[in-house]
Amino acid sequence: MRRIRVRLQYLIRRARKLRPGNLVEFARTVQRVSKAPLPVIIADMLWCSVRYDMAFRDYAVWDIRLLTAKERATWMTHPKSFRITKMYNTAEGRAKLEDKRRFAREYADLLGRETVDLRDVDDTELAAFLARHPKVLTKPNEGQGGGGIDLHEAGADTDPAAFRAAVTAAGQSVVDEFIVQHPDMSAMYPDAVNTVRLITFLDGEDRVHLLAAVLRIGNGDVIDNFASGGMFTMLDDEGVAMYPGVDKNSNVYREHPVTGTPVVGFRVPLYDRVLDLAASLARRTPEAPYVGWDIALTPTGPVVIEGNHNSSVFQPKPSASGVRTGLLPVYRAAVGF
Repeated sequence: MRRIRVRLQYLIRRARKLRPGNLVEFARTVQRVSKAPLPVIIADMLWCSVRYDMAFRDYAVWDIRLLTAKERATWMTHPKSFRITKMYNTAEGRAKLEDKRRFAREYADLLGRETVDLRDVDDTELAAFLARHPKVLTKPNEGQGGGGIDLHEAGADTDPAAFRAAVTAAGQSVVDEFIVQHPDMSAMYPDAVNTVRLITFLDGEDRVHLLAAVLRIGNGDVIDNFASGGMFTMLDDEGVAMYPGVDKNSNVYREHPVTGTPVVGFRVPLYDRVLDLAASLARRTPEAPYVGWDIALTPTGPVVIEGNHNSSVFQPKPSASGVRTGLLPVYRAAVGF
């Protein structure tokens, strides 16, 4: 009964926020892989939103127009992910992950970087922090999707009061030491910290299920988020990229456009330690069994960037991978919904 109520509430919210412009925008994206007329695509998108509980972006990103009804039924979707979050992740778990100041305190031993909150340090302490770190990232205390994050060049001559005023005016309070990533990861794209997203589900028996393993790659920005122009590809059990990278506009990248590094076959270094870190994080966060962990690779090992209590969904893109089935069976086997 609770599942039905959660789904109805979500559908009502979606209906209230429906914007025809978004619908048309996604439909035009679909036309990059389909010759169908725009009205036909829009009608199919609306049908799939009800029949398969599918967001419009899901329909566009996963090339749903190209798939049969049987194939469509295998795709994990963002509305389904949202329901898992609402059903399993408690308010305490969501707060523990979303509050960056709290996250930095509770997972300090796994961050691999120094971080401060402007609310906790005076200008003298801030000046010392900036003198230690030539590059820093500033972030809002709460937020997801990489929004509101800026890179700053810092140093001993940085005026801490002016820095504080500028960062506060931008709605930010968290200041992170910029991570120096593993040289293999930097070879893919050096201007962002490229991360691994591991989506896990912790069941009642303390078993950690790995639902999806993703390599996220920056492309023109200081962060690698899909929403900020980054790309992604899926990883196999050994941490090797299986398919070309894809971005939110359905562009396909066999090599990185900046570095020329091939995406397919790229091996994430120290991947066994990445898996161990994700399992440790999951068991340390029983208040939120369903989490997407963002993990960076440094020269000395993996470190956690953040945990997303309402993780995005990642699956192979059919037109880029040739794979025509999604990960819904994997999610169902682990979560049982």
